[in-house]
Order: sequence, then structure tokens, then C-alpha cells
Amino acid sequence: MRRVLPQPCGELSAGVLAALGGRAGSAVPTVPDRATADSRDLHMALHTCYALHYAGFDGVDEDWEWDPQLLCLRSELERRFLTMLRSDAGSALDLDGELDALLTVPDEDTGIAAFLEERGEPWQVREYFAHRSILHHQEADPYAWLIPRLRGRAKAALVAVEFDEFGGGRADRIHQRLYADLLAGAGMDSAYLFYLDAVPAHMLAIVNMMSLFGLHRGLRGAGVGHFAAVEITSSPASRRLVRALERLHADPACIRFYREHVEADAVHEQLMRREVIGDLRAAEPELRASIAFGIHATGLLEDRFAEYVLTRWRDGRTSLLSAEPAGVGNEFDRPFANEQ
Repeated sequence: MRRVLPQPCGELSAGVLAALGGRAGSAVPTVPDRATADSRDLHMALHTCYALHYAGFDGVDEDWEWDPQLLCLRSELERRFLTMLRSDAGSALDLDGELDALLTVPDEDTGIAAFLEERGEPWQVREYFAHRSILHHQEADPYAWLIPRLRGRAKAALVAVEFDEFGGGRADRIHQRLYADLLAGAGMDSAYLFYLDAVPAHMLAIVNMMSLFGLHRGLRGAGVGHFAAVEITSSPASRRLVRALERLHADPACIRFYREHVEADAVHEQLMRREVIGDLRAAEPELRASIAFGIHATGLLEDRFAEYVLTRWRDGRTSLLSAEPAGVGNEFDRPFANEQ
């Protein structure tokens, strides 16, 4: 698996990437005051720091993972990001209300899955695949950090969900593998984080939120809330995407990934809501606000990502950062193989 450093997109990410080109212990940049919590530069720098805790990068000194200076820089990036999330989410969050909102079927679904089901074209589907690949290449990994921070029923139920996410013991059924198969079936590059340089800050923020919640014990409630939000909303959206892909005669590997989530996540929703959250509410009632925050923050970032993408698609524009980033170009605008 090739693990290539991303391209810098500003002063901050350039400084982090330059530092990683040397030995651990070398000087790292400071965070400039003008680095805002919603900028792509900040999120690329943060994503690069987090990547050291996952697969890392080829040619990068592995001691950077726990380098004190880099951790100090990462902490400041996290502080700004978390401050923004908490400010935007507000303080008057009710867990029951957040769960009820997740389970409420809107009169009109205006999200990406609905758009793709009703009128999505192959180039838009492939762009969506590129965006979500940044998440699905590490799908379920951040949630594994929650396991040692839970006890009893909550731990057992979360492990049951993770067991399915990691293929139930079968390497060919790991959801990360299924998504790589999806990319290959769509005629795209399935290499690890291949499309990272093509996606906007909105997508990076979602993935960074997962790592932020997973890496901090004090945010374990938010991590559970995020995980629950994903599992509760995944099945209906995946059902729409199955219909979209069937309409476009997509490769079976593309359909398989979302059909797997229709079936699995319907079960996971019950486990997360009743067993994990239900047990935490009783055992650690002080986590209610944190769980609600995790749910709400997930909705905020997903809505912003959807608005960004759909605004461009409705104007007939690409939602990726350039017409041909990292090999992404006119190859997207072609029928699926089974339709040719």
C-alpha cells in the first residue's frame, strides 16, 4: 500500500509537510493567528498529523507520531476546530431531541443520496465516490479507540458493530476493502487516500472530527454520538444509492458496498441506540450532553458538505477542487461499464 504525503494548500500545511520531510525532533511550524478552523489549510495540516496514527506515510520517520512539538501543534489545531464545532452546535442540546431528529423522515429529502437517486449522472456519482473515499479508506478505525473507554453492555454492543465493519473476520468483507472494490468497479483508482488532494475542507473536517473524537477520552461521548448518527442515517441513504447505481447500471461491486450498508446498518442502528447509548445513559449520565453534541456536530458538518457539493452540481460544475486533480478529469464523465 502506497502512503503518499498530500500536497500543501497553504502556509500551515506546507510547514507541517516540510517538517515531516526531516527527522522527528526537527522544528515544526507555529499556528498563525489567521488560520481559521474551517480552512482547508488547517484541516489538511490536522489530517496529516492524524494520519501518523493510522497507516502513516512512506519515507516519514515513524517517531513523528509521538513527537512532543508536533503533538503541541496538533493540540492547537484541535482546540480551534473543537471551539468552532461547539460554538456552531450551541449549548442547548437535548439527547432525546437529537435522537428523535435522526429518526424523523423528512417530507422532502434534499440530500446528496436523494439527488443521485433522482437525477445523478455517472460523473457526479464518481465525484461522490472520490469525496467519501477519504472517509471509507479508514472506515471504522477511529471508533476502535472507543472500545477501551467503554464498559459492560456499551462495550459489548460497540464491539459487535465494529466486528461487522471489519468483515466479521473475513478480509474480503472488511468495509474498507469493499469500498476499494467499489472504486475499482467504477473505473477509479482504489489506492489509499488517492483522492485526498481533490476533496474540499468540508470533507476533511468530517474525517478529522472522527479522529478528534476517537483520540480523546474526554470526547468519548461525542464519539459515540457521532458513530450512532452515522449508523442511524446510513441505511436509508444507502438504499437510495443502491437505486441510483441500479438505474445507472453500475458495476456490481459498487452496488454491493451500499447494499451491505442497507442490511448491516439497520441492525447497527438498534445496537448503537439501545445498547451503547442506552447503557451509557444509565451508567454515565454525565455523558448525555457530549453524546448529543457528537450527533449534532455530525449533522452540521454533513449538511455543509452536502450544500457545498449540491450547489456546484446544480450549476453543472465539479465539486472537486480542480478539473484534473490527482488524475481526476474527463474520465469521470463516462457511462458505467455495464451501461456501455
